[in-house]
Amino acid sequence: MVALPIDERRKMPASRPGLRRSIPNGAVVPASVEGRFRRIKWHVLTICLLVYYAVPFLRWDRGPGQPLQAVLFDVERVRFYLFGIEIWPQELYYLTLLLVLATVVLVLMNALAGRIWCGFACPQTVWSDLFMLVERWIEGDRRERLRKMYEPKTPRRIAEIGLKHIAWLLIASATGGAFILYFADAPTLLVEVFTGEASTAAYAVILSLTFTTYALAGFAREKVCTFMCPWPRLQGAIWDPEALTVNYRDHRGEERMSVKKAKAAREAGLPAGDCVDCAACVNVCPMGIDIREGPSIACINCGLCVDACDDTMGKIGRERGLIDYESWTNIERGRRSEPRRRVRLVRPKTMALATAALVLLAVPGLSLGTRATMAMSVSHVRNPSAVLLSNGDIRNAYEVRLVNKSGEARTVHLSSPEGTVLEVPGYAAVEDETVPLELGADASQKVRVLVTASESSEGEIAFTLSDTTTGETVRETNLFHRPR
Repeated sequence: MVALPIDERRKMPASRPGLRRSIPNGAVVPASVEGRFRRIKWHVLTICLLVYYAVPFLRWDRGPGQPLQAVLFDVERVRFYLFGIEIWPQELYYLTLLLVLATVVLVLMNALAGRIWCGFACPQTVWSDLFMLVERWIEGDRRERLRKMYEPKTPRRIAEIGLKHIAWLLIASATGGAFILYFADAPTLLVEVFTGEASTAAYAVILSLTFTTYALAGFAREKVCTFMCPWPRLQGAIWDPEALTVNYRDHRGEERMSVKKAKAAREAGLPAGDCVDCAACVNVCPMGIDIREGPSIACINCGLCVDACDDTMGKIGRERGLIDYESWTNIERGRRSEPRRRVRLVRPKTMALATAALVLLAVPGLSLGTRATMAMSVSHVRNPSAVLLSNGDIRNAYEVRLVNKSGEARTVHLSSPEGTVLEVPGYAAVEDETVPLELGADASQKVRVLVTASESSEGEIAFTLSDTTTGETVRETNLFHRPR
């Protein structure tokens, strides 16, 4: 990451309320703030929580014998259902493509607006915001909580602390409880959990996620985003000076001084900045950093310091935007007293990333739309590889594995090329010389197949598996041998 030169940074004095060293154990106690970015964060938080808790209860009719849950990781059938899409075990490569797509999208977001995912939609941020909201409701805002840290523990204070942790545990347990609903029929599993009839694994997952949510969102908040998450380090490697990130316009803010001192300095022809060193930007930061010291890998681009600074500027009658979403290129242009340029969100880098994301989305989409719901594999029986019959014809034996990937039983027809005779012991051929076979839902079947051809036949032979109901056809080839 790029940082301001040491001589251009402004360190806050130790007596300032925003300094972490003045708080016991170096804890970050952010203040509440109102503003457009705080409102956006509340909206995103609400949407994320609604999606997480409500999606398991959405229904989707897939036909008889199929699960009715719209989004389901079916452990019993080893299937993943996403509305009308069904992913089978042998298609785990779709998961790989999904992870690659997520990485490309994150890099694209970074090129557009830095760690905006971290600041608004990351689960760690969403649940930390929710926990902090509960904390403020029960214990009060920053000043009140700081005051209570130094006061003796009265019964009222102990009750507040207890109530807060009970609320946190309830949220954490609901988080773990909602997670397991993605792996079985949600209404049924919910009843089993509350009646004690759920599996041991289900309760173990709930306890595990309850503990991790309680610990990470309640105690490790900014430490997760700064030290445990790998994304800040990756962001440092792919940092883009053209991206819109939260920055301090130091060329406008320095020198810092009070409103009265700034007025007097300007009247005397001395330099005076717009920053009044109120520390509001530091006090509201959930990461406990001072954005005025320059870009930091700990900054999650949440914009709360922008809201706090805009509020201060509005109160003293100065222009907003002292701290704002701005490209580092424009920050440097401002230092050189050059005019600001419009930030180019559409540029070769973002276009390339967007194209890559669209390709990674389109390829599996087309694959899912055209994939077969049945499969066939053919292997030649080697001992013997060929048999010469008394009439001079040649017979080869094959093992054919048939797979029905759909959730319904079906009748399929197996055939070989014209000029050959296909037999499946135990099954009779029909008029068109195909052999009908019954395949169960989500089932596979292995059959022994005999193919008879004239003495002159040798080389590649094609097997055809067809479903006359759906019109779907699968072909596989193997070799037809002559006796040696």
